Amino acid sequence: MASEKWDKNLQFYDDLVAQCPRFERKGKTMPYTSANGYMFSLLNKNAELGIRFSKDLQKAYMESIPTTLFKSYGAIMQGYVLIPEALYTEPKKLLEMLNESYDYVMTLEPK
Repeated sequence: MASEKWDKNLQFYDDLVAQCPRFERKGKTMPYTSANGYMFSLLNKNAELGIRFSKDLQKAYMESIPTTLFKSYGAIMQGYVLIPEALYTEPKKLLEMLNESYDYVMTLEPK
């Protein structure tokens, strides 16, 4: 059952990222996106999607959608928001969120 969820969410993540020409999905065992030396989205081992935002956007999303901070391997990922599966039915919104995240990491000092 867990593998089925993983496969389904990985395919969803891949399809979502494929619609974003400015970046691509990386990672074999831990799928993620990165730019400017910073990861900005990832799928954790529980097949949950996390997206990184500026503090202002993180706060706004935490208030507007029922969600929590994102965890990976039991640790809270600072700046990341857990994307509830209920939002998977709104791919345009998720594309907007991914692009906001990309735009944010591009403002950071390159690593």
